[in-house]
Amino acid sequence: MTKTIKIGNREVGDNHPCFIIAEIGINHNGSLEIARRLIDAAVHAGCDAVKFQKRTIEVVYTAEELAKPRESPFGTTNGDLKRGLEFGYAQYQEIDQYCRQKGILWFASCWDEASVDFIEQFQPPCYKIASASLTDDCLLRHHRKYGRPIILSTGMSTLEQVDHAVEILGKENLLLMHTNSTYPSKSDELNLRVLHTLASRYGIPVGYSGHEVGLATTVAAVALGACAVERHITLDRAMWGSDQAASVEPQGFERLVKDIRAVEKALGNGIKRVYESELPIMKKLRRKG
Repeated sequence: MTKTIKIGNREVGDNHPCFIIAEIGINHNGSLEIARRLIDAAVHAGCDAVKFQKRTIEVVYTAEELAKPRESPFGTTNGDLKRGLEFGYAQYQEIDQYCRQKGILWFASCWDEASVDFIEQFQPPCYKIASASLTDDCLLRHHRKYGRPIILSTGMSTLEQVDHAVEILGKENLLLMHTNSTYPSKSDELNLRVLHTLASRYGIPVGYSGHEVGLATTVAAVALGACAVERHITLDRAMWGSDQAASVEPQGFERLVKDIRAVEKALGNGIKRVYESELPIMKKLRRKG
């Protein structure tokens, strides 16, 4: 089984640079201008891709759920909020053109079959399947219909449930993401060693989707072998929105990318050797007994 997949023009997997995804998700708050600014921030930080979320509101949520009272900038019900956060064709067409102009990949996590069909119009380089959808066999099969690479998050799932999802999807062109689905996640629940568990169990590329506060544990995931990293991006963690507090601001994203690239260089190839730069020190300081 291959240890790499290709997303756009990028090889992702063993012995390749970490594929870094800035998840915009719903942090655009329904504003195309904010979406553009988040894309700009991701490009400036050196990310490889940005990711959005797409839902058919009446399919994903029940009428009762949509009718529940909920105050937001869009109205007084949960349905007002959900519809206000959803971009349509015109907005995604602009996003597609803007990302092409800026030279960054974009794709989406689709929460229902109609949303997959919708995003397919833009020929994305891959699809993301959220942890919440891991047990939706019909949605998994519908994604596979288009033959594109798939990134599957494994939060709030047992190994047996991941086994079943992998069986449905097949291992070709599949990247698993270890994650904890709490927003924000507690450090003692990140369990980063699961990266090794997934890699050895399935023999396919494994990455990390982080929802924690801070950057160190995400960098640690790369040191442990994560070949892809996803973090939510925001203009300001104090902004209105349910995902903002567990997101990373532009300056933090720059530091995250910089630290990941530094760790990749520092990991080396595992072959013990004496470097040229060490020879003068060795000559000066080493004693023989």
